[in-house]
Amino acid sequence: MKKIYYLKTCSTCQRILKTLNIPKEFILQDIKHEEITVKQLEEMHSLAGSYEALFSKRAKLYKEMDLKNQTLNESDYKHYLLEHYTFLSRPVIIIDDTIFIGNSKKTTEATKAKLMEIAN
Repeated sequence: MKKIYYLKTCSTCQRILKTLNIPKEFILQDIKHEEITVKQLEEMHSLAGSYEALFSKRAKLYKEMDLKNQTLNESDYKHYLLEHYTFLSRPVIIIDDTIFIGNSKKTTEATKAKLMEIAN
């Protein structure tokens, strides 16, 4: 599978996608307009190893709901990820059996390397 979960209105997502030069065979899913399904989230979880790895602690709602002062478990992370799209650390890029989560420079560079690898 070659898929990208992103937010079309997020300038960081747009910048990353532009720098990665994503091949046409990738499926792009704007998570604001096409919600993540339970099955999709479970697929991401199986690649990431945890729901917490997919969860953005920088989300505005995370602060507004004061979640940082609560003890969250895996089922809580899953619940919040399904409840509102902003809790997903974006972008999430899946290339076959490898997942890249978030927008750190290290993640973007690893994604670029994997894209180069599959292009050759």
